[in-house]
Amino acid sequence: MHRRSAVASVAAVVVAGIVVAPAAHAEGRGDIRVTRTVVNGGNSVIVGIKDIKRFTISMTVKDNSGVKKVTDVSAFNAANGHGPVDHLGSTCKKTGATTSVCTATMQMDPAWIDSYGSGNKGWDANAVAGTWQVNATVKANDGDYWISDRVALFKVKRAATLTTDATPEPVKKGSTLTVTGKLSRANWTDLKYHAFTKQVVKLQYKKPGGAYSTVRTATTDSKGHLRATVKANAAGSWRWAFLGTTTTMKVVSTGDAVTLK
Repeated sequence: MHRRSAVASVAAVVVAGIVVAPAAHAEGRGDIRVTRTVVNGGNSVIVGIKDIKRFTISMTVKDNSGVKKVTDVSAFNAANGHGPVDHLGSTCKKTGATTSVCTATMQMDPAWIDSYGSGNKGWDANAVAGTWQVNATVKANDGDYWISDRVALFKVKRAATLTTDATPEPVKKGSTLTVTGKLSRANWTDLKYHAFTKQVVKLQYKKPGGAYSTVRTATTDSKGHLRATVKANAAGSWRWAFLGTTTTMKVVSTGDAVTLK
């Protein structure tokens, strides 16, 4: 059975999970309003292939009589309406005579994403990733209520993995060092990691005790593989760094330390 699903357009500005534009549509009675919303602490919601992901939606709500409760919270992809997420409940904490911060706890189970839309022709579970919106209904002590669409926009992204291997180790000073790696990302259809192809990834280097800096870039091939050759002029660590996309998380590999012989 499908949970809440709705279709809406994206017209607000996303800033680290905080909405700064007014709601696209709202209706209700009285002066109660959601004035600020932060999703997952301002971070993207990253979902892998196994672990259930829980995150919060924190709403600042105001009314001249005080805030009574949040009666409904929903979240779904703003472009296609896909919303395989559960609302586990909400609590409100009074911060002033007219203001409360209400926090909703949400849950995404990667094992449920594919079955959510399995009855739809051409369903692609990975289309769940992207920009999501939050709708909320809030109620005041004096009976005022407000139903707001798009009180926040945030990103739901597919988890990713990235590896690095520098060879030979140790390497002769001035000779060629080959740095390889692989970029993969979560596939919610079969709950496995698959190669992420045609992506530009940064090759970074740091001296012992130093900071990483980008040496060059490479593009993943049809199997997600990366390969670059450099001159080994000094000892240090090498790693690959991927900046992420609108649907896939940013990921940096563990550094591979190389010594000279």
